[in-house]
Amino acid sequence: MSAHSRRLLLTVTAAALTFCTLYTAGAQAADAYPDKPIRFIVTYPPGGGADIVARLVAAKMTLSLGQQLIVENRPGANGQIGANTLARSAPDGYTIMLDATGFSINPALYPKLPYDGKKDFAPVSVLVRFPNVLVKNPKFAPDSVKSLVDYVHQQPGQVSYASSGTGSVQHLAGALFASIVKGDLVHIPYKGGGPALTDVAGGQVPIMFANGASALPFIQSEKVVPLATTGTERSAALPNVPTVEEAGVKGMSVYEWNALFVPANTPQAVIDKLAAAAHAAVNDPTVRKQLIEMGGEPMGASPADSAKFIDEQMVTWKGVVSQNQIKPN
Repeated sequence: MSAHSRRLLLTVTAAALTFCTLYTAGAQAADAYPDKPIRFIVTYPPGGGADIVARLVAAKMTLSLGQQLIVENRPGANGQIGANTLARSAPDGYTIMLDATGFSINPALYPKLPYDGKKDFAPVSVLVRFPNVLVKNPKFAPDSVKSLVDYVHQQPGQVSYASSGTGSVQHLAGALFASIVKGDLVHIPYKGGGPALTDVAGGQVPIMFANGASALPFIQSEKVVPLATTGTERSAALPNVPTVEEAGVKGMSVYEWNALFVPANTPQAVIDKLAAAAHAAVNDPTVRKQLIEMGGEPMGASPADSAKFIDEQMVTWKGVVSQNQIKPN
């Protein structure tokens, strides 16, 4: 064997040994994980939809992982504060985050984020998604999506819609709807979905693409009337309400969702263990029932499927933000 061949063989052997050592160490670390409590950042305030989902899932994941998941609410800036906290955390699986649809909107809405939405995070699992519900004030004349579209065409610039704030899913859903039907709708932003729904119920604003979980109590008490949901299929919580597509508006599939993330470079074995625990939590009969009653569609998607879903969401919302020239307040 030549000197060159020996050197090459030694190099390859050393690289193989290094890989085996690292792989074995990583596997052993994953086997031991978790051996202490896990910090669970929620990027929205206590009591909201994201917080409710987080606490439902955290309780079940605590049981399956054998370590406490300690929920910590870090709200602000459409999820940016909590996300930046996670991005700066060690990639060891001991800090995880539940975020919402704003995660996929922020890169399009804010030119300078304190983190990179694609490079600084690894999706663990999309837990659940919620279609929006197009609701109206009971005294507002249109009683179907078709009659609403006709009314908007007859009264350009005279029909307004409420949202939980500029750049929210509810805002962008209304903008997407207006662009598809070629109608002129006026956006009225609020500081939260609750105040927006309250004003739709009170007649100050006629319509809203409301968060499904938030809208259900208003619908059940007949304070607002549902015209359609924005999912690809009818909501189990509102089986008699058509989808927007069924009602004739094509290309309008809009969801609010909650997903788990860890910092980029977290070992894949740790991600897989968290994903398995999340999947089991979402599919626990009690949790699943509660999520469906909230108007949700339980998912518990794999890391790969979650990454694909979130990438697609980023593309969708970038197009809506760009087309409608939406700027943050």
